[in-house]
Amino acid sequence: MKFAVLTALLFLSGLAARAQAPQAWDAKSIVWQDMEPDGTKYSVLEGDRSVPGKAFTYAFFIPAGYWEHHWHSQDARVAVIQGELKVAFGDTLDKAGAKGYPVGSYLLVPANVKHTIGRRGGHYHHRHRCRAVGDAPQRGS
Repeated sequence: MKFAVLTALLFLSGLAARAQAPQAWDAKSIVWQDMEPDGTKYSVLEGDRSVPGKAFTYAFFIPAGYWEHHWHSQDARVAVIQGELKVAFGDTLDKAGAKGYPVGSYLLVPANVKHTIGRRGGHYHHRHRCRAVGDAPQRGS
């Protein structure tokens, strides 16, 4: 009996050691890990984006004047935390048809749905998704 209790305690203490502490971010506290020449910035906030099928959350900064058409192989959950994100859905880059999503907006972009994202002013948004094998945004025209 003592062995079973000791084994259970060791197992549970191992689980407790692996538990994550609560975390929170805002637009000012994000530490950017990847900054591109076009002004976009990227930061993994939690999780591991290199592990297929594992969920992770990241922040992405889009500078003024930036537009991109792409799609993802997994659902993307997007929360706008600063500025306004412009999004249009369709097969081609569509700046004119992009709808504005202000701070506090939350979007679910299903897997394989082609969309344009852009910005006329600065903003950050968070995305949460699972990485599939070879998953990366797929750029369109």
